[in-house]
Amino acid sequence: MARIYVASSWRNQYQPHVIKLLRELGHDPYDFRNPRGFEAGFQWEDVDPNWRQWCMEQYRDLLDTRKARRGFDCDMMALQTSDTCLLVLPCGRSAHLEAGYASGNHTNTAVYIPEPIEPELMYKMFGRILLDHKELVAWATELPR
Repeated sequence: MARIYVASSWRNQYQPHVIKLLRELGHDPYDFRNPRGFEAGFQWEDVDPNWRQWCMEQYRDLLDTRKARRGFDCDMMALQTSDTCLLVLPCGRSAHLEAGYASGNHTNTAVYIPEPIEPELMYKMFGRILLDHKELVAWATELPR
């Protein structure tokens, strides 16, 4: 069973389906929306409901709150203990940082691109580029169990 860190976005409509599929195929995907041992994954609203109005100094300072540290630690522990990382597009900066971290640490990585995007040269650093559901299933089936 592969421990798969699924890097994506809260706004990504494909992420829940990817988590479900990986579980059905016998893997252990990390679901940042519902991490084990927590009632829900980290969201900025947990730190401050007015987070969108922060100035940059507030953002920097509030990264050190208990809730932000706990969310970061949970995600980093999962990332560091995973043997595979799957970047699920579309997503933002955090997911790209996570996948880049995994790739830089020689973790098996792939990117799933289920809808058209602007081409990105640096996706070449990932082991596989998966363009549809069929390719995602084939990739996940090939992973060690």
